[in-house]
This record gives sequence, C-alpha cells and structure tokens, in this order.
Amino acid sequence: MVAATATATAMATAASPLLNGTRIPARLRHRGLSVRCAAVAGGAAEAPASTGARLSADCVVVGGGISGLCTAQALATRHGVGDVLVTEARARPGGNITTVERPEEGYLWEEGPNSFQPSDPVLTMAVDSGLKDDLVFGDPNAPRFVLWEGKLRPVPSKPADLPFFDLMSIPGKLRAGLGALGIRPPPPGREESVEEFVRRNLGAEVFERLIEPFCSGVYAGDPSKLSMKAAFGKVWRLEETGGSIIGGTIKTIQERSKNPKPPRDARLPKPKGQTVASFRKGLAMLPNAITSSLGSKVKLSWKLTSITKSDDKGYVLEYETPEGVVSVQAKSVIMTIPSYVASNILRPLSSDAADALSRFYYPPVAAVTVSYPKEAIRKECLIDGELQGFGQLHPRSQGVETLGTIYSSSLFPNRAPDGRVLLLNYIGGATNTGIVSKTESELVEAVDRDLRKMLINSTAVDPLVLGVRVWPQAIPQFLVGHLDLLEAAKAALDRGGYDGLFLGGNYVAGVALGRCVEGAYESASQISDFLTKMQEYEATEALKRMKESKSMGSDDIRIEKVNYGSHFLNKASDEAT
Repeated sequence: MVAATATATAMATAASPLLNGTRIPARLRHRGLSVRCAAVAGGAAEAPASTGARLSADCVVVGGGISGLCTAQALATRHGVGDVLVTEARARPGGNITTVERPEEGYLWEEGPNSFQPSDPVLTMAVDSGLKDDLVFGDPNAPRFVLWEGKLRPVPSKPADLPFFDLMSIPGKLRAGLGALGIRPPPPGREESVEEFVRRNLGAEVFERLIEPFCSGVYAGDPSKLSMKAAFGKVWRLEETGGSIIGGTIKTIQERSKNPKPPRDARLPKPKGQTVASFRKGLAMLPNAITSSLGSKVKLSWKLTSITKSDDKGYVLEYETPEGVVSVQAKSVIMTIPSYVASNILRPLSSDAADALSRFYYPPVAAVTVSYPKEAIRKECLIDGELQGFGQLHPRSQGVETLGTIYSSSLFPNRAPDGRVLLLNYIGGATNTGIVSKTESELVEAVDRDLRKMLINSTAVDPLVLGVRVWPQAIPQFLVGHLDLLEAAKAALDRGGYDGLFLGGNYVAGVALGRCVEGAYESASQISDFLTKMQEYEATEALKRMKESKSMGSDDIRIEKVNYGSHFLNKASDEAT
C-alpha cells in the first residue's frame, strides 16, 4: 500500500562592423562571421529604432514563458552562449505564470501554476537568477485531502499514517499491495491509458480514490485518455524495467547505489521532506528575475509572423514589433510556444510537422480565487483551530464540479490578511469543457456551492471574490499516442533538413513547472551542442579559405581567428592535416 500511495503522490546581438577595436573588412562582413564574437564582447541586441531593422543571434528562443526564459538562462549560465534573443508576443514575460497582488488588502495569489516541486534543477535556476533568499517552502507535513462520500479524507504521506488511512477499504489496500508486488494481469502489449495501467496494477480503489482526482488536479485531464507512458513515465518505467512497481523501485535503488550522483551544488537550499515551493512574492518572481538578468535580449510584444530557412545556414525570422518590422538571422531556433501556435508558424516549412503539432489537445480551465473569514471553515476541517494542509482534490464521481482547491493562505506565508483564508479553486478541464460558456459569476457560484458541501459552513457569508481567470487552452493533454505525435513532428523537421530548429515547452517536457525547467536545461544542452558543431564546421571552412585565398592578408587572418577562436582553427587544422 505504501507503494500505491507513493505512486499517487509522485504521479540578440546585432552583428557589428567593429570588434575589439578592429574594423572588419567588408568582404568578410557579409559572411556573418562576427555574430558569436559580438556576444563574447558583451554585445546585446537593442530594440530596433526603425522599420526594416535587421538583427542576428546564435539562438532565437520563440516564447517568453518559463520554458523559453529558462532555456535562455541555461544557455548563458551553463554553456556560455550569450548571443540569444527571447521573443514574446505578449507584453509581459512568464507565459501562464500569473501572480496577482493586492498589497493594500494583504492578498497575493496565483491564477496559473501555483507552486513547484523543489527539485535541484529548479533550485539551481532560482539561485542562478538571484532568488535564493526569496524561496519559500511549504510544510512537508501538511496533509492533502481527497473528497470521498461527503468527507475530506487525508492521503497518507508516510507508512506511519497507514493505520489511520480511511480513504480505502482493507480489500482495496490488499489489492494494491499485491498488484505492486506483481500479482496482477500482465501488460497488454500496447500503450495503456492511466486508468488501464492503474486499475491493472493497483486496483479500482486506488484509481477511483487517488489517481483519478490526482489526474484532474495536475492535468485537468481524463485518465481514460491520458497516456501512462507519456504523462507518468517514471512510474510506467518501474513496471517496464522491474516487472512490477515494487520490482522497478528496488532496481532503481540498486542502480543509484552503483552509480551515485555527483556532489550536490552547495549553493542550493535543502528542503525538508516532500514539499512544494514558491517565492516570497509569488511565482512571477522567477520569470521577472530571468528577464531582468537577460536585459535587452528579451523582446516583449514581438509577434513572429514567419520563419524561413536561410541560404547561408540558419533561419530568418520576421517579427511585427512596436518599433516596426524586424528581421532576425539566427543560427538556431527553439519554439517554446504552445503546439497549436507553433503548428501555424511552421506549416510553410513542413506541413507534416504542423499537422502533428496541431493534434495536441488543450482543454479549458478556470482559476477562481476566493477568500472567506476563518470562522467560515467547518470545525471538523480545522487542525488545532486552523485550516492546515496543501489542499483537496475531488473525484469526478463525488458530485462536485470543482476539480480541487488549494489552501493558499496555509501553504505559504503572507498570502492573506489575518482572520481570512485564501482558496484557489480550479474548475473545468477535459471532462468539463462547458465552463467556457459560463459567466464569471456562474463559475464563482459553482465553486462556492461545492465548497459548502465539505469545507465551508452552509450558513457562511458570501466569499470575497479576488479573481476569475479562464484559460481557454490551458494544459496540453498527454493522451495515448502523444509521444508518437511528438516524434512525428520532430522527424518531419529532420526530413526537411531543418537542422537547428528545436521544439520545447510543456507539451514536450511535461506540464509541471519543474519539468519545464528541467526540459529547458535539456534543450539548452542540445542547442549548445548544435552551435558547437556548427562553429567547428565554420572554422574548418575558414581554414580552407585562408589556405586557398592568396589575397587574404595578415589582418584578415587575424580577424578570422577572432571570429572562430584558436581552439576551433587549431582543431580544424589538425583535421585537415
């Protein structure tokens, strides 16, 4: 049963004619040789002052959400690639991260993602962005609740909780334990949905009372359609590699003992236990800090209108900006925008890639933020007189419309004034797409009606409504076949010869904020490797020109070395001989 519980819980710089005080001969400028060197010299692309401006960069990151910003930050901090442009169509960075504050009233809340798992990659990004002292962590002992048969029941977080765990029956616990050990039907030999995998491995009760509400809370999804392999790959791999969930867990532990991780970065804080994290002034602090760090390399209100393959390797991106039309020549591009937006932009390049990207589904979700006086909370829901815990999830079978509620004022400090509780509620998702036709007042009424069934006294005063944010296309669904579609899109770009054009974002890496950051580090490594290989190729070509061109003087050769560096030219020379 411990394994079943653990499974549920886990589940741009402009090319300048001047370089280091040396004027580059006109016959070399057209080759675009000064791009990377301008970055080394600290140059950054400034906003164009007139229509028809031209910029160049080693990498253009399309999309200024958390995936795009973290990719650019990782390129700079991990790989020394500073010649990057981040372009965002909206007037603010951060994508769906939406922190709202009413300082005069003492409220601060989120209308998009609410928190993140404090994994080392996310903590590294926070520390590298200057936010170490702004990190806040939730109480690792804070309970999580699931609504079942009219009562909020705690989900156990450790073995000692099991005797008091009334969410499941004794037969249900036994079925889960035996299944986790491998006493269950074999895999069907095809890609399973989350529902199929969990029912087969852990039984009906684990699915209906733990995993189904968990899927609703994380993906706002339908577990009968979500892919286990794509959505919860770590758990899927346990059975795949170990023959069962327990067998895979044991094998993973054994492999870790044989291959210990490198020493942990001493700069990183060490969270206590399994918890979640945010920042003192909300999640928006992270994209804002990265934007400040990157400075003029982040371009807001830049709408990408087209991307074409350049004759001279790389890509040309055309933008509509507040200053007019801008053209950017880029050696590499990563699209971190939603798949349906990327589909429209990439269609002129590859209809096959565009078709695959257009098939990812994003259901609507509404975030409804309300506040009640503390005395509105039912006494049986209080712990030591306070509303404590992470929040609650609601299975679809329990007759409520709200997917779940986060106890924002209990989770992190300074989110609500004294005497008030702040509740962030999510409604909608793949099983309730009709929310898009409801008014804000109807959404608030639905949430308030649901809360009075299990958390709020029926006679309590009406809530203070702080915000209602409807996301028409909220969270990409990792449905059965998701990984095949993603691979089809990438393969189509490869077949078209679009080297250096990468796909990123939450539909690639995962929907959790932490996975977006981890995916950004992975993308940055791929881009850096590509740029290194490209520079090695250009260095080899430069060496050939130096050997073949009798008209090239000593100044020209010196400038070639400035552009490509002695390391690459020496390596190219070794390969040539």
